[in-house]
Amino acid sequence: MISKHLIAGFIFGISMSFISWIVGMIINTILAKTEYYKKISNFSFIKSETINKNIGIKYFKWIVKNTFFKFFNQKIKVENKKTDLTEIRHEMTLSEISHLIGFVFVSFFAVYQCFNQNFVFGLTMMIPNILMNFFPSLLQQENKRRIDKLISRQIKTVANKA
Repeated sequence: MISKHLIAGFIFGISMSFISWIVGMIINTILAKTEYYKKISNFSFIKSETINKNIGIKYFKWIVKNTFFKFFNQKIKVENKKTDLTEIRHEMTLSEISHLIGFVFVSFFAVYQCFNQNFVFGLTMMIPNILMNFFPSLLQQENKRRIDKLISRQIKTVANKA
């Protein structure tokens, strides 16, 4: 009986996570037009590189770079040194916040299912949600920190030339 709830919860979690991507993009588009958006665009859940390493962001990054996931958001690519890093950072922010919205969206359903369906069912929904929404958001935050370092170097280089 528990295996039935594990499988059903996992499959439902995958389905909800895909749906949450669309919900996240729609809500993010609306949210991007507010003053509040600037505050959340610089928000960082985990600032420590050690914690990111311990939870497996490095492995998740490898999966994204080396599987079909690399084709999902083509706007987030540094192709050469002339690439506009601020535009890439903006796209990363859009992706990060969309995934966070999606994570919260699926989390509400998972909690609801814990109480109304089965605890195991609801808890199992969170596995795909973490992998498909929370980890991508954390990866974008890590990448934004790297982009910020590159942008600050560019600014210093321009200032030194002037």
